[in-house]
Amino acid sequence: MRPLILLTTAIVASSNAQVRLPQYSRQVLGNGAVLDMMPRKDVPLVTIKVVFKGGAEAEPAELSGIADVTAEALRRGTAKRTADQFSQQLDSLGASFDTSADMQSMNLYAEFLSKDLGAGLDLLMDAVLNPAFVDAEMKKVVAQYVDSARALKDYPDRVASEYYRAFYYGPNHPYGRPADELTYARIGQKEIAEFHKRLFVGRNMIVAVAGDFDPAIAGKTLSEAFARVPPGTAYQWKQPPAAQAKGMRIGVVDKPDATQTSFLIGQPGIDRRHPDRVPLWVVNTIFGGRFTSILNDELRVNSGLTYGASSRFDQTHLPGRITIASFTKTETTGKAIDLALVLLRRLQEKGISEEQFASAKQYLKGTYPASRLETPDQLVNILTEIELNDLNRGDVDDLFSSIDAVTMERANQIIKTYYGSDNLTFLLLGNAAKFKDELKKYGKDVVQVPITRPGLRVAP
Repeated sequence: MRPLILLTTAIVASSNAQVRLPQYSRQVLGNGAVLDMMPRKDVPLVTIKVVFKGGAEAEPAELSGIADVTAEALRRGTAKRTADQFSQQLDSLGASFDTSADMQSMNLYAEFLSKDLGAGLDLLMDAVLNPAFVDAEMKKVVAQYVDSARALKDYPDRVASEYYRAFYYGPNHPYGRPADELTYARIGQKEIAEFHKRLFVGRNMIVAVAGDFDPAIAGKTLSEAFARVPPGTAYQWKQPPAAQAKGMRIGVVDKPDATQTSFLIGQPGIDRRHPDRVPLWVVNTIFGGRFTSILNDELRVNSGLTYGASSRFDQTHLPGRITIASFTKTETTGKAIDLALVLLRRLQEKGISEEQFASAKQYLKGTYPASRLETPDQLVNILTEIELNDLNRGDVDDLFSSIDAVTMERANQIIKTYYGSDNLTFLLLGNAAKFKDELKKYGKDVVQVPITRPGLRVAP
């Protein structure tokens, strides 16, 4: 029955041109933590997401990756339970537990049956409050990350994005230091424990709970549990660094045995709170944000140069990028990049059509409810996103009216502002000997490194 429910909800939201975030309660606990609770009677499950501000942004420059390692370490045993005991007790409940880190946060995710709320919450709080960080186990975790970082270079499309991030932002930007085998190897038990102690505090914590629970009864249990986290000191968000120099920059990662070239072309974008977010979302959907976009139609469907092409824009705490991404056979590298740039210039010079504009709006309003507001895991994600970015429920409730308010004139202003062709950063990963001569037409500032060089920096 669930696919039918999802489809029906999306159709209703689209036809009525409105969407609403379900009701929830919000409270700030005595230790500074924010607790959002959203009762739902759909299924007998409770989903909890715990977020700690900071993530990769908070990492010391020389310890990139410590947020990932710390998040994984929470799964490797506590002062009360070994890793095996923790897993066994999760399995006995039929529960799920996962951890992760991203640019601006570290996240714990747990889901269990409503009747097991007490037992599940005990496991979750044990991981938050009492991680063991056993030295021998931490060495295993670090070794696994080092091996994974080395192995990543066997997957050109994935590692190209990491090289691109390093090259675009540079090492002085908190987003410009992707973790690699060198930075992971510097992390030890002491550094993990210190990082955890600094960031896993109440004033840095956001908790979202959605599912089948009685807030009058379970609310007290939840608030008491999360109030046990020490208040600590709130993480202070980094300020945007000085803008990078304008002009065309080209980074090349040479992989002589490659049969295709992965390429990314980026330019300055916005942060998550920027007032241009919604009109930029509409425009980017048309240009490269869905399968029937301008980029994918021309690079994949019409020319056959690639199996896919897209444009995406970052929505993070610090201003991010707008990025064209694709790949092509080595011998058609120049043709594919030329066509991408032609489409970029055409967008800026000719704008978009009324048909494209109307279709993009309908697409966003039709897909948003099912992709963001249907399941408990989606709901806790959107609640923590709102809190993390200091927004309010209007970010959801006013979304469709904000989409409707975008005019053709506004969309074309967005194109002129954000989709230029003279301040681009290129990253190419492939057999450089086969295409390096063609790069001269894009710019003179070319930096080339071999993929065999340790790390992910694209610098002389």
